[in-house]
Amino acid sequence: MSQVFKNFSRYRYLLGELAKKNIKLKYRRSYLGILWTMIEPLLTMIVLSVVFGELLGKGGREDAAFRGVPFPVYVLTGRLLYSFFSSSTNSAMKSIRSNSGMIKKVYVPKYMYPLSGILSNFAIFLISLVVLVGVMVFFLSTGSYGAPMNGYMFLSIVPLINLLLLSIGAGMILATLCVFFRDIEYLWSVLLMLIMYCSAIFYFAGSLSPAKQTMIKLNPLFGIIQNFRRALFGQPFDMPLLAYTFGISVLALGIGMFVFYRKQDTFILNI
Repeated sequence: MSQVFKNFSRYRYLLGELAKKNIKLKYRRSYLGILWTMIEPLLTMIVLSVVFGELLGKGGREDAAFRGVPFPVYVLTGRLLYSFFSSSTNSAMKSIRSNSGMIKKVYVPKYMYPLSGILSNFAIFLISLVVLVGVMVFFLSTGSYGAPMNGYMFLSIVPLINLLLLSIGAGMILATLCVFFRDIEYLWSVLLMLIMYCSAIFYFAGSLSPAKQTMIKLNPLFGIIQNFRRALFGQPFDMPLLAYTFGISVLALGIGMFVFYRKQDTFILNI
């Protein structure tokens, strides 16, 4: 473990450079570049709000904790967090194979590749939060934002740390599996769809039956999104849900680091 920390300290500058490279490659040949980080979630919010709020009438069925929150703001919070989890885990999953040429030629701690993919997506995610602030300010200016604004809002960083830990853990596991089982890419895309529908992004969990609420609470991403919303909208955390999601995140991180470390020496034989 001490050797791992020494290597990390030695190559921390490279980690930053790899993360910057990933961001540049993501928006290469894009006219709007980093602006898509803010435009894409805004457009998605509008589409989901129209479809589920107006056409299907889901916007009127609120949870008591989110009363007074405009439906577009509710949708945007869930969409941003899910989008980061999806993009970061996909990036980490493909990182070893996509950097196979460098891995075969130069020694670099292999965990740098999935970790840099996750951190680059986290930086993009933090930039996209500007859109969330802007949308909240817009509804405040129109007088249609009725949720309390208090000190709980500053605690919204806690679920974001939880989300980062979960993404790193899941990303390390996926990066290892993808080296040996290429079909994991297709399986993960299906699982991500299931995770999205079980995360209450565009519907209110309070409108579900108690049995269905218990079922979706098993999804750690739901708990992270729910507590992020509660803090951002001036409500205290759901502490049992917070403890559960942090426990799952730490467990995933531990398993991911262990599996990756045990298998990393055989990567070169399979890429």
